[in-house]
Amino acid sequence: MTARDEGARGWPDLAGRLTGEGHVLAVRVYYEDTDFTGVVYHAAYLKFIERGRSDFLRLCGIHHARLADGAHGEALAFAVRHMEIDFHAPARIDDLLEVTTRLDTARGARLVLVQEVRRGDDVLFSARVTVAVISAQGRPRRLPADLAARLAPGGREGA
Repeated sequence: MTARDEGARGWPDLAGRLTGEGHVLAVRVYYEDTDFTGVVYHAAYLKFIERGRSDFLRLCGIHHARLADGAHGEALAFAVRHMEIDFHAPARIDDLLEVTTRLDTARGARLVLVQEVRRGDDVLFSARVTVAVISAQGRPRRLPADLAARLAPGGREGA
């Protein structure tokens, strides 16, 4: 286990939590996330959902550094290929938000994730993100079957 692994296990709240449907990550809106009016700047939502995707994978036992090091065979990485996003309502400085991430489909070299940023019951931002699994040379690759199985709700135990 590396120091990176220990951090996620030692501070589970920092990495969010797995649920029956996916993953939930708490996020606080800081000054750096806002524009001059105190409203969350549109690009900050992309950072929030990136953290949600990364921590979802981490808690499922899929670590970016280990993939890149070739710990599961060929060196692999994830790259965002396509994103559909909607802005529903603004978040503001000091808001406490939740980023939810759920796997929609995993086929071949593609993962499709559905993500939302919520304040309480209100959906502020939603996204459908297609992520490609690629080699170090940028070519599409299948996610190893044992790792893909960890993304399914039944495969997360013991990740």
